[in-house]
This record gives sequence, structure tokens and C-alpha cells, in this order.
Amino acid sequence: MNSTLPWIVLLSPLLSAGVITLFTQRSRTLSASISVAAVLVSFLGACVIFARGDTSAASFTWLSFAGVFSVPFGFVLDWLSRMMLVLVSGVGAAIHVYSLGYMRDDPGKSRYFAALSLFMFAMLGIVLANNFVMLFVFWELVGFTSYVLIGHWFERDSAADAANKAFITTRIGDFGFMLGILTIWMATGSIVFTEIAPRLFAAANPSDGGSILSAHPAFLTVAALLIFCGAAGKSAQFPLHVWLPDAMEGPTPISALIHAATMVAAGVYMLVRVGFIIQASPTALLVIAWIGTITALLGALIATQQNDIKRILAYSTLSQLGYMVMAVGLTSNNAAIFHLFTHAFFKALLFLAAGSVIVALHHEQDIWKMGGLRRNLRITFVTFLVGALALMGAPPFSGFFSKDAILALAYERNMPIFVFALGTAFLTAFYSTRLLVIAFFGKPRSDVARLGKESPLVMIVPLLVLAIFALLGGFAGSSRHFVVLPEETAIFSVVPALAILALLLGAGLAIAVYKNRATERFDIDVLRRRLYIDDFYQWLISSTQEMLARVSAFIDRGLIDAGAVRGAGTGTWSFGALLRLIQVGNLQAYAFLFGLGIVALIYFAVFR
Repeated sequence: MNSTLPWIVLLSPLLSAGVITLFTQRSRTLSASISVAAVLVSFLGACVIFARGDTSAASFTWLSFAGVFSVPFGFVLDWLSRMMLVLVSGVGAAIHVYSLGYMRDDPGKSRYFAALSLFMFAMLGIVLANNFVMLFVFWELVGFTSYVLIGHWFERDSAADAANKAFITTRIGDFGFMLGILTIWMATGSIVFTEIAPRLFAAANPSDGGSILSAHPAFLTVAALLIFCGAAGKSAQFPLHVWLPDAMEGPTPISALIHAATMVAAGVYMLVRVGFIIQASPTALLVIAWIGTITALLGALIATQQNDIKRILAYSTLSQLGYMVMAVGLTSNNAAIFHLFTHAFFKALLFLAAGSVIVALHHEQDIWKMGGLRRNLRITFVTFLVGALALMGAPPFSGFFSKDAILALAYERNMPIFVFALGTAFLTAFYSTRLLVIAFFGKPRSDVARLGKESPLVMIVPLLVLAIFALLGGFAGSSRHFVVLPEETAIFSVVPALAILALLLGAGLAIAVYKNRATERFDIDVLRRRLYIDDFYQWLISSTQEMLARVSAFIDRGLIDAGAVRGAGTGTWSFGALLRLIQVGNLQAYAFLFGLGIVALIYFAVFR
């Protein structure tokens, strides 16, 4: 079935961004309406594509070089891309509607919605791309638009710094990704996904039956790990995870968009899309699985000592992305996508509910200045509780089913990873319950917490819709229509029991420690300082890049400018000043100098 509908889904947000930027900047209400209408068109189109099961769309040759190398502009429409289209546009639509209330008085509202539309265009392009070059172009456009959105309030130094940090850190991963793409192209001669797999494993030398895989396994491992660099940057995996918590400086709806089904999910989606490359290298799989495990544990540990409500959720995103990458490394793309699917709903819900709290408290984000919010923010509290229970993996919420699938996978295939994953589940329950107890229970700790009022309806409705999906999204009866459910053979009665035990222990410990407390019980500096990883990067930059910059500045200003350029100029000026001393304007002096010159000439002529 050939359809132009994917083009409508893709181009509607681009058209919106263009119209807002060129024509409607001065009308904030009209700009917001155009952006919301465009994403709803994309969502409805994605639903039609999903319902019809479209498998193809019109395409054309984008770039061609003398018939040797060509880049198509075409789409891949399988169950994975169709599901992601619905997920990205659906969650994006909810966030657009929510933004109408959250950004209603922002002077940069038109700029915000223009960037939001462009971001949606870029993310939908990643989902639809059928080749590496097209994917990489949209991949970089996502990086640029996220830079714009994170730095929306650029007049604040913290927001500008966070935008720069996100952009530069992800560029490091993207450089590796680009090298991986070039490596695969060099090995196969193609950048189209459907053409790479058969060429990658085709006989490199038909006479002896050798193959690229058997003859050069290290080559394939390097290519797979370079491609993973791109995912490590976008999906904030260790050691490129440092940008994601600072991205909280952007508006809260952007935090929800980046953390839920779009930017950070792009890395996991890409790994699954090119899974045939990743899974061909056992070494690469092992590295990826352990990096996911380290990221999951690291994010959960740091979250236990954070006081900013959005930073706690940011580190929880790191941790949950670690679970997804762990599943990819354990060769279960289905488990990774299942958790990505459920995580999109409950993480978007948590961020938007946190935004409702922030608006109600006049942009206060410190949980220790909250307390007792469940009394005045009843709907926000209930929806936040649903999201938190899904994050913790409490049955029957969606996170229980998807996280349980990953834990069962680790139980089967790598017991050390399972132990760390189970420990991460314990920490997740601990910091999630800590957040709930401090922010929503007990007595109000400030005037804003005591007087806070529920958010407007335009912000509450998306919360209720997302809460329904966070509750029901994990059940097989609903989720099997969107994702391929993993079928692991582990003893499921053992793994869920251990997961629930970790949940109860973590939640119980948080309640016991933080109930009715007004200050932090523990002060673990190493966790509060993010394990000193950011400090190490700052030291590394200061001792390398900044030192090189200082040396270069000294050479430029001290030697070249002061010595060569300014020295030559000063010497010329001094010589001119000396000559000016001779031009005194006195005839007697000129006659004396003339005679002195004649005497000097006679002296040299006679005595030399």
C-alpha cells in the first residue's frame, strides 16, 4: 500500500514552524494554535497509518553522485516505526496542549511553539528514515532544536549553559556515530537499512566462503560501538549522561518532551532499528549491556540525594534509559521497546504533574519547600502518584510489566547484571517514595505550599489522559496492539516476587526515614555532587582545552600582537618620530646638517 500520508505526518510540523517563524511571531495565541493544530494532524495521520498497517510510502532520490552513491529520501513503515509515530505524535500532542496553559504568559511563546514544531518534525523524521544519512540529518536537527528549547530562557546564564552543555556533549557521541556510519558504508557500500544486512554478512571472498563477520569480527565490533556512541549521547548513557539533568533549565513541558518519547528515546529506537548490526558482535553487546547497567545504577544513586523535583525525575530518566539499553545489550529489542513504550507515558505524566506543582507554587522546585500538597492539588497528586507507582514498577501499573520483562531477561542471561538491576529497582522505589513523602505529605513548609491552587483545566486534562495510559499501558490486552511483547522463559514467579520485595523494601525505608521530617536525614556529598563526574569533566576541560586556549592567547597577544605586529608598528612610529626631530624648519640647521653630511662624505672618501 503506497501512501502519501507519512509525508503529511512528517511535514505538518515543519509547515507550522515555517508559518510561525515567518508570519505569526507577533501573535502568540495564533502561533500556539497553529503549532497545536499541526501536531494533531500528525497524530491523526499516524493513527490512520497504524490502523491501516501501511508498509510503504512515496520516496525519491535525494542525492546522487555519478551513479556511484545515492541517498534516497524514503520511509520505513513496519510495526516499530508505526508504533513510534503514534507514540511520538501522541505524547507530543499532549505536551502541546499542556503548553497552552504552562506558557500562556511567556513573552517568547511564539518562538517556543515554532521550535517545538521543528523538534517534532525532526523526531518524526528519525522514526521514518530508511537510511543512515537521512536519519543522521534528522538526528542532528533534533540536537539543534533541543539546544534551542533547553535554552528558551536564554537570558538566564544557567539555561544558556545547560543548552551549550547538552549540545556539545551530544555532539561528542554524534561524532562517533558518524564514524560508525562511514565504517558501515565502507564495509557494505550502502547506507539503506534493508540493503546493509545482506551485504554485511555476504561472502567477502566467495572462493573460500569467508565473510566480513568471520574474517573481521573486530571490525564489526568497532562499527557497532561507534554507532552506539550516537545512542550514548542522545540517550544520555554513561559517560555522556551529564547533559540530561542540566536540561531541566528549559520549560517543564520541554523536559517532559525530551525525557518521555522523543529525544532520549531516539537513541534506544536507533539501536533497535539497526539491531542486526549490534547483535552481530557479542563483544559490543556485552559492552552495551554493562554501560546500560552502570547508567541505571548511577542515575538511581544520584537521584536519592537530589532536592529539585525536576532533577529527581531527570536522574530517574537516566536510570530507566539504562534499563532499556541493558535490554538491547542482552539481545532483547522487544523488551527495550516495551519499556520505552510504557516509560513514555509515565515519565511524561511525572514531568507534567511536576510542572503543575511548579506553576501552583509560583515556580518553586525545591521539594523541601513543599509539603502537604495533596490537600490543595488533589488531581495533580493523584496523577503524580500514578506516575510514581508506574516508575517504581508497582503492579498493576504499566512500569511493572515492562521492567519485569527486563529483570527476567537479566535473570536468564547475566546474573551479575540482574543483581545490579534489582538493586536499581530498590533505589527507584526509595527515591520515588522519598519525593512523594516530602512533597505531598506532612505539613506545608512554606507559604507557597500552603496557598498553592490546582492548575487550569488545559493542564489537568493531559495529566488525566496520560495517567490512564500509565495505569493500563502495560497490560498485554492493550500493549500487544502496539509492541511485540517479549517472551522470556525465566521463572516468572521468582523475578516478580524479588522485584516486588525490592519495591516494598525501598518504599518502606523511604517512608520510615522521611515521614514528618523537615530536613534531609542524610547528606551524602559524593551523591549530591553527582559522584564528582561533572567536577572531573570541568577539571579536564580546564586543564586541557582552557589551558590550550590560554597558551594560544599568550602566543597570539603576547608574541604575535605585541612582538611582531605591535613591535613593527612601534618601530616604524619611533623611526618616524626620529625623522620628525630632524625636520625642525630652520634654514641654519639645515645648512649645518648639509655641511656635516659633506664632511662625513669627504672623510669616508679620503680615509676609506
